[in-house]
Amino acid sequence: MTLSHDTQPGSNDASRWLLLLAASLTAVLIPLCFTGPAVVLPAIAHELGGSAVELNWIVNGYVLAYGAAMMAAGSLADVYGRKRIWLIGLGLFCATTLAIPLAPSVVAIDVLRLLQGAGGSAAFAAAMAALAQEFEGPIRTRVFSLLGTTFGVGLAFGPLLAGWLTDGPGWRWVFLVPAVCALASVPMVLRYCRETRDPHARGLDWPGALSFTAALSLFTYGLLLAPEQGWGSIAVMLTLVSSAVLLAAFIVIERRVERPLLDLSLFSQWRFVGVQLLGASPAFAYVVLIVLLPGRFIGIEGQGALQAGWTMLALSAPLLMVPFLAALLAKHISAGSLSALGLLIVAGGLLWLARNLADGVAPDAPLLVIGIGIGLPWGLMDGLAVSVVERERAGMATGIFNTVRVSADAVAIAVVGALLATLIAAQLEPLGLGSTERLMSANQLAIGNLAAVVELLPHVPVEQLRGDYTAVFSRVLELLAGITFIVAGLVFVLLGRERIPAMVAEA
Repeated sequence: MTLSHDTQPGSNDASRWLLLLAASLTAVLIPLCFTGPAVVLPAIAHELGGSAVELNWIVNGYVLAYGAAMMAAGSLADVYGRKRIWLIGLGLFCATTLAIPLAPSVVAIDVLRLLQGAGGSAAFAAAMAALAQEFEGPIRTRVFSLLGTTFGVGLAFGPLLAGWLTDGPGWRWVFLVPAVCALASVPMVLRYCRETRDPHARGLDWPGALSFTAALSLFTYGLLLAPEQGWGSIAVMLTLVSSAVLLAAFIVIERRVERPLLDLSLFSQWRFVGVQLLGASPAFAYVVLIVLLPGRFIGIEGQGALQAGWTMLALSAPLLMVPFLAALLAKHISAGSLSALGLLIVAGGLLWLARNLADGVAPDAPLLVIGIGIGLPWGLMDGLAVSVVERERAGMATGIFNTVRVSADAVAIAVVGALLATLIAAQLEPLGLGSTERLMSANQLAIGNLAAVVELLPHVPVEQLRGDYTAVFSRVLELLAGITFIVAGLVFVLLGRERIPAMVAEA
């Protein structure tokens, strides 16, 4: 227990479970605020306009801020108190989420989404730290598994809820509903959360936190800017070079400070590297689909927001059940082998999805296969993250793992979006368009805004634009399948014999 001297342990059972309910409400906010805006991007673009980069930042800004702030938020919670940071995070989240529907422009939404992600990260990191003080042993593992299930609920029903709200009262309600969930948890945190701190904490590694956040932000911004201005533009090159310099500075800082934000020595252990690779794998194999597919279904194929939400349910619903099955199987099969098997299933599903979408066949079956495949490692990754290091370094390992996992989401969305836009631009080259016109059209098509491209290029047949998009999209899915297949092999080599301690597998 890492308690402050003025805090007495021993909360009663009812208080602990109500605290868990508050943490669950906090946990469900993350996927709701991630998957929901991906569905409403077409509606926001129709009403407020905005360039492709500005619209992309509605999704990327939240994920980026959430991932970049995770390690810093955990350190701040240890120093200043888990309850205090939890409430501050919820306050920032609520304020910005309620302000988003009032934003007059896409740029204003982008800024608010950055603040929203930082608030959500602080609230979630502090909530996890607070729960760790209340539950010990096997029950702690079950509690965190329940939170993982809550996260799965948000992923599974986020697109459907967002589609229903968009087609009903409007896209602004996609942000109002999470705000209500956050507000509902505040009284429970105030009443049932004890204030705890780490008495050995010495403060935040600010140079490390700022250099890491800046490096990740500039890298993501450069990737989003490149398809619009060209990879050889001075702005893009300067942004990416600056990101590399800041990353190098971060590594130097972490090697020299006494209590680093990130213990780089852990990366000398191959099993630990394997866990980070596993944690990053859903970003390219699964998370990018949550962002790209709603834009395709709504903007390219003409589905309504609610219909697109129903279609996306096949992708996310398996996360409600498969992780529990994986926990049972982990008693008999190594967690590393199960995770590798799951990624192989995902790779097959991505190839199947590429073919179905290219041929105009319903994507439900391959989406279900991808969801089942990713569900196998989903419930095992956190346990593996802790099991591959010494017990005394488990806290640092968990912080690194969560940061890598969420940061990979931001990077994957930016990388795949940039790749899609670049390939579409190459596909449009035979039309003889000017460079600026071609890049603008490619960026809008990449986010599924076919209507804007038709208005920009009235002389190009709609079916030709749709065909160019479809061909490129299928090639990108095939590439993602290849990457996932390679990662599955590496995970098997590095973690194939790795088992989770019995108390984790029983969760």
